[in-house]
Amino acid sequence: MLRSYAVGLAIAGLSFIVNCASAAFADRVESYNPGTGFAVSFSGVPYTNASAVLGAPNPNTSFGPVQPFNPPYEVSEIASLGKDGYMVLRFDSPVHNAPGNSFGLDFIIYGSAGFVDTDYPNGHTDSFASMFGNNTGTTRVSVSADNAVFYVLDPSLAPVVDALYPTDGSGQAGLPVNPSLTSSDFADKTLADIRALYANSAGGAGYDISWAQDGSGTPVHLDDIQYIRIDVLSGRAEIDAIAAVPEPRTWLIAVAGAAVCLIRGWRKRNRG
Repeated sequence: MLRSYAVGLAIAGLSFIVNCASAAFADRVESYNPGTGFAVSFSGVPYTNASAVLGAPNPNTSFGPVQPFNPPYEVSEIASLGKDGYMVLRFDSPVHNAPGNSFGLDFIIYGSAGFVDTDYPNGHTDSFASMFGNNTGTTRVSVSADNAVFYVLDPSLAPVVDALYPTDGSGQAGLPVNPSLTSSDFADKTLADIRALYANSAGGAGYDISWAQDGSGTPVHLDDIQYIRIDVLSGRAEIDAIAAVPEPRTWLIAVAGAAVCLIRGWRKRNRG
């Protein structure tokens, strides 16, 4: 009984590490046009380093760990898209359309938006969950299996890029936030409250490949995709990273492997 309990606790403790290792991220920038009105630093350096979006979301900034009140902001951490700007990113491994994923979502786009801290530096939102750095305009997200034919994700379902939900570097990359949560749910909340709502997620906006549709608005079924295109139609968006949501079986295999290692280690120590 004690052994089972100890193993269970150890597996729970390892799940964060295992899950992060299981998430896949965009591997290559296929094309990039920053558009007009993209972000420029106070010293005049443009946020046009497209390679900044590759790999995992940034966990730290020079102001401390990335969290919903302290998003990534440096030129080396994010890339900016102004009006009519676009970016096409490639995953080396296909991103699967997996209905069994958390909330049915298949990939997550991380931006540079943050909640306004009314109790700086303690972290507390105001009664409107006001944000800064968020895109107040419109975006379009499209997907493709071959980088030739792209299908737009239903605009009525696809969230705006670089708005909700601000990144939390302590959360699990690739794990979506419950998409039913709205800005009002984050009003008058502490950092601990926000993390409770995130339920161990690293934040970001989640998207479902099943939202794909052709030029006439007819739904299109895609088993998997390898290319994601982001267009900014109005406003401005900053992008930190894109993560594929690991399928449930990937989580289970990883956790099962960790459990085997833990049990073997326990047996070895007790034999000694």
